[in-house]
Amino acid sequence: MEKRYSELTPYELNQEIGMLKEKARKAEQLGIVNEYAVLERKITMAQSYLMNPEDYNSGEVYEIEGDPGVHFIITYMNGIFAWGHRIHNGVENKEEEGLPISMLRTKVE
Repeated sequence: MEKRYSELTPYELNQEIGMLKEKARKAEQLGIVNEYAVLERKITMAQSYLMNPEDYNSGEVYEIEGDPGVHFIITYMNGIFAWGHRIHNGVENKEEEGLPISMLRTKVE
């Protein structure tokens, strides 16, 4: 029976991330785009469990990994997910979305 990421130790999470990265590399080499995308999402989720959600607070703005020029303002936290809105060119998107905290990079002052 497989454990959830939330039940794994940091060591086990790092092992899982390494295995997923290897599978993703192989999927990319074979041109299996859908499998590669799923594995990348799993890696992002596993990495989030290695981070401390208490380091993220509502009202803070972060850069989004893989989305240059777009920022994210946190409305609230729920576990490893930061819920809020994307900001592009100073305009805040109306739709609320949740991002795993491993997708949030440098805090914008």
